[in-house]
Amino acid sequence: MTTTQDTQDFAAYVASLPRVLAGAAVLLRDEDGRVLLVEPNYREGWALPGGTIESDEGESPREGARRETAEEIGLDREPGRLLAVDWVKGAGRPPLVAYLYDGGVLGADEVAAIRLQESELLSWRFVPRGELTEYLRGSLGRRVPAALDVLADGSGTAELEDGHRVR
Repeated sequence: MTTTQDTQDFAAYVASLPRVLAGAAVLLRDEDGRVLLVEPNYREGWALPGGTIESDEGESPREGARRETAEEIGLDREPGRLLAVDWVKGAGRPPLVAYLYDGGVLGADEVAAIRLQESELLSWRFVPRGELTEYLRGSLGRRVPAALDVLADGSGTAELEDGHRVR
């Protein structure tokens, strides 16, 4: 039998555990292989469609990637396979675990259907691989090419730390 004290002790134990942030995104491409990037209005630089996983609500990384993509660009697509998992250290914040899923190739009809979430995003564009580092900062600028490599060579999920391949 569980007592109130047991429940309180467990809650205190859970509250004492280290914190980790979690985010999920999708890697969408056009028919020319360019990557879809979005421009947030709340920070510098560009990003992929995605965002914070609502883990307190029981949301999984895959569910978060799908929800965030639907919210941000208006396309509700089931994410494909997991391409990369990145452990990103942070200054002034807990570490982040970033999940990156294959979003597939968008056809002309889907590209025409993109609708930005204007409360968070300023614009979107397709960017060729060779120009990604001009738009993507830090670990994200390394994570996306690693995911593109996984797609190109058919290898398994890339394990990354701060965007650098570990395995």
